Amino acid sequence: MHAVTLNNGVEMPILGFGVFQIADDQTQQAVEAALAAGYRSIDTAAAYGNERAVGAAIAASGIPRDQLFVTTKLWVQDAPAEANTRRAFDASLAHLGLDHVDLYLIHQPFGDYYAQWRAMQELNREGRARAIGVSNFAPDQLLDLIINNDIVPAVNQIETHPFRQNVEYQELMRAEGVQLESWGPFAEGKNGLFSNEVLTAIGAAHDVSVAQVVLRWMIQREIVVIPKSVDPGRMAQNIDVFGFELTEDEMARIAELHTGQSQFFDHADPEMVRWLSARRLES
Repeated sequence: MHAVTLNNGVEMPILGFGVFQIADDQTQQAVEAALAAGYRSIDTAAAYGNERAVGAAIAASGIPRDQLFVTTKLWVQDAPAEANTRRAFDASLAHLGLDHVDLYLIHQPFGDYYAQWRAMQELNREGRARAIGVSNFAPDQLLDLIINNDIVPAVNQIETHPFRQNVEYQELMRAEGVQLESWGPFAEGKNGLFSNEVLTAIGAAHDVSVAQVVLRWMIQREIVVIPKSVDPGRMAQNIDVFGFELTEDEMARIAELHTGQSQFFDHADPEMVRWLSARRLES
């Protein structure tokens, strides 16, 4: 599996498997199938409610721990946020059945994320989180965190797909040593992604699917990507993207699909801020 090197020297597979919106009772089977297909990076979160199932799949796989890259995420914490961050991290480790994670992310840029980050820096120094980063942080929030803290986030996981390409933001992150990771790479099929004429034509030229075109486009842009599927056939197809290469012309044609619009929701929307900030997870 091809990998990127994070700003602290940790290697992260450029292609992984995400479990967002996979039901808890389906997650173990899905992750076992993904691992059998060759995925070695698994992305979950406390908020997904399926960390235990991910951990069960990892245990059942028999794959040595040092061959896996496991990511989970911290939800918004009440005060005292530093102590509660450590509590939440311990709970995630217990659910996963692991003694460390490879990447721990602040899931949402709300609440006292400065205190959360201070606690996460300590977890990183202790070796319990090999790398730490953020998710859904806007450029101003990311730079503010970088400038006023000791450890630069290794990753920022944000909505990235052909309709929201984050080209300028990726350049900013690259300059600051932050790896861009995509969530929602297929935009959940919205805006007609899977029937898009440009993507379909490029796929036909390489005898691959639209999904494979999108993933290959991400990889050639050096974006870490974590597609989700519960279908073993699609899992196998999604990981089979290293045997072809998009041309400069094809990359340019995909670039023209950018609209800059979210296909999901706006983190700057006051109602969304209220909803995300108020949501709490059960222990």
